[in-house]
Amino acid sequence: MKPEIPNVLEIIAGTLLFDVAPHVTPSYRQSSIGVTAMLLGMVREEWDRAAARRIEENAALRALFGAAVSAVADTDLRRRLEAAAVSSDSSFLVSELERENDALRALLIELHAQVEQETSAEAREIEAAIWRELAASTERRRLALAPF
Repeated sequence: MKPEIPNVLEIIAGTLLFDVAPHVTPSYRQSSIGVTAMLLGMVREEWDRAAARRIEENAALRALFGAAVSAVADTDLRRRLEAAAVSSDSSFLVSELERENDALRALLIELHAQVEQETSAEAREIEAAIWRELAASTERRRLALAPF
């Protein structure tokens, strides 16, 4: 039998919440165990979608960069946007996808700062696309159990 990680995390969280926490005192420690169980539930959810979310987000950022190239006057930024737009994820390891996502998001910040200074209609369209992507990114990261 191969233990499935989401199932293992669910079992550990349930054990902590329903078997361990009720028998622990003082109430502070009991609450701490409850929070730990909830965090395990969040880890379970994120584990299942970790690579997919990053791949989807990286692709969305690359597409946005490709669309933004013509709206950017700065030659260096334009060159980096073009390079990022045609780049791809070289690995599906979550740590590598996250590293790539960090680099793409840093470029997104630069792009956003640049188009905010531009006055063209195209720059406003790119700025609106950036805000749509930021909202979509927030939705991708939403956790079902998150208390916020």
